[in-house]
Amino acid sequence: MDNQTSSHIENQRTVMEGPVPGAVLSKDEILKAVDAGDILITPYDPSAVGWASIDLTLSNEFRFYKPGRAVVSIQEDTDYKSITEKVVLPEGETFLLCPGQACLGITTESVQLAPHLCGLLEGRSRFARLGLFVHITAGFMQPGINNRQVLEIFNASNNTVALVPGTRVCQFVFLRMHGQSKYSGSFSAQLGTNW
Repeated sequence: MDNQTSSHIENQRTVMEGPVPGAVLSKDEILKAVDAGDILITPYDPSAVGWASIDLTLSNEFRFYKPGRAVVSIQEDTDYKSITEKVVLPEGETFLLCPGQACLGITTESVQLAPHLCGLLEGRSRFARLGLFVHITAGFMQPGINNRQVLEIFNASNNTVALVPGTRVCQFVFLRMHGQSKYSGSFSAQLGTNW
């Protein structure tokens, strides 16, 4: 190995030892960020932290799409609340989702991120293999968020599925940004029952 190649490898190693923008946080880095206050999960269960994500649980709150065949205009100001109805399940009940149907759910936990972190909300393999989509398309979580995560759930199987509140149904993957920013859009206040 010549001196130039050796020097390049050493430079790469030095760069990789510091915070790398765009990097997925490992379990150790997630735990450090939680300890530093850069990630705040409420309620927080340390056993939910995996190798490169944290599992989040399904709440007992759902929104189902109202029956009918109305024409819904896909525009920035179209409100999903006008075509859905909210239901809060009593303890011990499940939400049944028929084949080919969609509903909205929400995580029990709220997630607050520092302005240099963002994330991806993903399903879990064990449930994907049963035909369950946890989010249809909106998996990117903005930097600086402080909210519960709405789940666009779809049953792609041939079976009716029972959605059980309290199940670790999805996982949040954390990404370190290059620079800082803070989301302040229309879904920034998804806390409590306001969703």
